[in-house]
Amino acid sequence: MDAPIPSSPGQATAATVRVARPQADLLNSFAGDPNFMLSLARGLSVLEAFSERKRPLTISQVAQRTQLSRASVRRCLYTLEQLGYVSQQGGQFALRPRVLHLGHAYFSSTSLVSLAQPILDALSTRIQQTSALAILDDTDILYLVRSEVQRVLTYSLGMGSRLPAYCTSIGRMLLAHLAEPALEDFFDHVDLRPRTLQTKISRAELEASFAHARELDYVLIDEELEPGLRAIAVPVRGISGSVMAGISVSVRAAQVSEAEMISRLLPPMREAAVAIGKLIAA
Repeated sequence: MDAPIPSSPGQATAATVRVARPQADLLNSFAGDPNFMLSLARGLSVLEAFSERKRPLTISQVAQRTQLSRASVRRCLYTLEQLGYVSQQGGQFALRPRVLHLGHAYFSSTSLVSLAQPILDALSTRIQQTSALAILDDTDILYLVRSEVQRVLTYSLGMGSRLPAYCTSIGRMLLAHLAEPALEDFFDHVDLRPRTLQTKISRAELEASFAHARELDYVLIDEELEPGLRAIAVPVRGISGSVMAGISVSVRAAQVSEAEMISRLLPPMREAAVAIGKLIAA
């Protein structure tokens, strides 16, 4: 699902790109913990290696993405194949539909999904633009609800889809409201890479944008995720006032100006956010 990374990202240098902590190092940090199932963690890491790739992967490619040994990856893939989660053909592995059961339990048990859908549908109908509801999950945003009026991304997003938090409007909004320890942990683990020539990838730039988001109570992203794409996001607050999720609206930059997004799209988005916030107990 990644947008193409520019070959000449301008200000993106070795000094500004933050590389994520290798998955193998993360798993090894639990060494000595008698309650931690390392084999299960490795299997989940192998499954997640497929999350951003539509084409099948070889053992070597999975090993490279997870930073696990080829032997560990081979055993994990063999087990997952026997359980029906992956299939193999000619030494290449792909996910099977059974993997959807892992996420279905979460979405089917979350009433917010079914309750928020009609609110987003009404918003999208009113403004004639695609809207979405997402939460922060590790260093990504996780889409819970989406109402698509027209395709604005070059790839399709649906329930359970993920995108990097640092270069998405909802992600920026949610990161802006993290407590300092959680934000520090985010920067320790995130892989900051330029998605376009406009992508902010330095910590200083991102923290400045977080402060701006808290001041304005909205975030506007201009061609940082994908060329020609603009998005605006507002926070969804629970009864306690804590930011629990975010609503975004995505548009084609050539069709909708920043000024129009703020004047025409922002007010109904805030109304939808209040309506959804009343559904959240926290």
